[in-house]
Amino acid sequence: MALSESYLDVDDQHPIDLVEHIATHHAWEFDRIHDDQIAMAVEGQWRTYSITLAWSAIDETLRLICTYEMEPPEGRMPALYEALNTINDMCWAGSFTWWEEQRMMVYRYGLVLAGDQVPTAEQVDTMIGAAVASCERFYPAVQLVTWAERDPADAVQIAMAEAYGRA
Repeated sequence: MALSESYLDVDDQHPIDLVEHIATHHAWEFDRIHDDQIAMAVEGQWRTYSITLAWSAIDETLRLICTYEMEPPEGRMPALYEALNTINDMCWAGSFTWWEEQRMMVYRYGLVLAGDQVPTAEQVDTMIGAAVASCERFYPAVQLVTWAERDPADAVQIAMAEAYGRA
């Protein structure tokens, strides 16, 4: 059953109610922090990602922030920033940044719903899935740059290489 089939009356629905429905559907751990904010944990291949979605009625934007902790060596920070610039050039939607104080890698995306638009379950589910997929896609590159001391351009290319065939 499609996500929207089990949640048909979306006209009066608050966007965070919809996110809560999706989290329940996927059996993700979540915490409704506030009427306009929800936090959840989504398991990926490389790690568990902390995802927060917040609704701003003023901006009419559903904002997603996907984070994971990391401790890059101080001497590798310039290479990490160079890698993030390269990675962000490859991201169609959303972008990565490094929050120094919190020691977190962050992927951010905002779904603008101007004109009283209402998000669909499929849109929000795709938004969350795309955030996790982006983090999973570039996690190896970030690790290669920070811990294996690889050149940022090389690390991104290694992480981006597609496997063909079967082992």
